[in-house]
Amino acid sequence: MSSSHIHWLNALHLQCFSLVMSTWVLFNISKAQAQGPVARQKALKNSVNAIFVFGDSTADPGNNNYVATIFKGNFRPYGRDFPNRVPTGRFTNGRLAYDFVASYVGIKEYVPPYLDPTLSIEELMTGVSFASAGSGFDPLTPQLSNVISLPKQLEYFKEYQKRVELVIGRKLTKKLLKNALYIVSACTNDFVVNYFTVPIRRKRYSLPDYMEFLLQQVQQFIQGLLGQGAQRIGVVGLPPMGCLPIVITLNSNNAILNRGCVDYFSSVARHHNLMLETKLNTMQSNLLDSRVRIVYIDVYGPLFDMIIQSLKFNFDEVSSGCCGTGLLEASYLCNPDSYVCSDASKYVFWDSMHPSEKAYKLLFEATKSRIDFLITDD
Repeated sequence: MSSSHIHWLNALHLQCFSLVMSTWVLFNISKAQAQGPVARQKALKNSVNAIFVFGDSTADPGNNNYVATIFKGNFRPYGRDFPNRVPTGRFTNGRLAYDFVASYVGIKEYVPPYLDPTLSIEELMTGVSFASAGSGFDPLTPQLSNVISLPKQLEYFKEYQKRVELVIGRKLTKKLLKNALYIVSACTNDFVVNYFTVPIRRKRYSLPDYMEFLLQQVQQFIQGLLGQGAQRIGVVGLPPMGCLPIVITLNSNNAILNRGCVDYFSSVARHHNLMLETKLNTMQSNLLDSRVRIVYIDVYGPLFDMIIQSLKFNFDEVSSGCCGTGLLEASYLCNPDSYVCSDASKYVFWDSMHPSEKAYKLLFEATKSRIDFLITDD
């Protein structure tokens, strides 16, 4: 047999192997979605086959476990109410809002971190989170915390595509990316950790100018997603920052006796959210492809409602976290030696910066209509 024939047979074997692997992976994913408990929770008939999440600690299920940073949550009491009480790296007592989204859409129960080296190809293909606690849109913000920047998260997403292409090919990968749901949740750290805490940006930017600067970064990131084939993108706004326990503690005239929200910081969030929504609407109107959807997701209103109407939602504590004193504890200050409340469902906040699992679930439920708009097929 000539060398050309041998080369041709080797190429044929490789193509057959690739086809078999692609079929096997797709069959197993379809089988899991058809038979598993997630499928029974599907919201509406939709073609969404994966979820990709980018951002900060509100969306990081454990990527920071693999980063040399102090912004970690992979130890107790984090994860106290997660299945098997596992501290996964999520900065709360249980699931994040995007775990609930993934389950609702019918993809999976929990969105795993991309950097987890044990992820199977099936797990990768139904979506991952690239988010990193402590990150933000301002390039300086992740540098302050030594975490994964948004541009780096986008690089990881490109790397992800190459990994999947090796198994199912370019055509099926493009289809997967086109039908996926994309969530971007960041920006709080840009204000709380960066602008209002470190003087570097304040020396260069007035507050309005800094907001404009952040919006430019948001636009660049979304354009990066669009360039990679994203068509269903939800961008989460800022929470009422003045109601975060740590912000109250550091900025109240009497942090012990006066635990009300500091409205100045919340007013900044409101203003930024209006600008963000306008920017996203402008981007949407300028798109040539009518199939692409860019949606603003409001979390300010729902979280603020939980705080000011706490009895309606059966919350007993709205201005301090469940962990420790609830005034300053987060990350390593929230540790096994910290006192932890007996029932986190009575608390809006788990630690001094992050909502409890119950609050995240309520945030998901309050924003369900936005998710429905993104996932509903034309």
